Amino acid sequence: MATAAHHYHFDVAMTCGGCSGAVDRVLKKMDGLKSYTVDLATQSADVYTDEVAYEAVLEKIKKTGKEVRGAEKDGSKVDV
Repeated sequence: MATAAHHYHFDVAMTCGGCSGAVDRVLKKMDGLKSYTVDLATQSADVYTDEVAYEAVLEKIKKTGKEVRGAEKDGSKVDV
């Protein structure tokens, strides 16, 4: 698979499978993502896309009610 133009990494407070499942569900419904992973063990979500803005992905994750503790956009720390 070709590499995506953007990689967003989110540090998300997730304590159980329900938490990670909620994040997984909102990302699954987003159009324009090349791929994504949600990892309960590391409490992180990684999103790969060519077209979706960082802010749009951040807002979707926040709508789950999970705390986003930190984030990176293309390898650089950004505000949450």
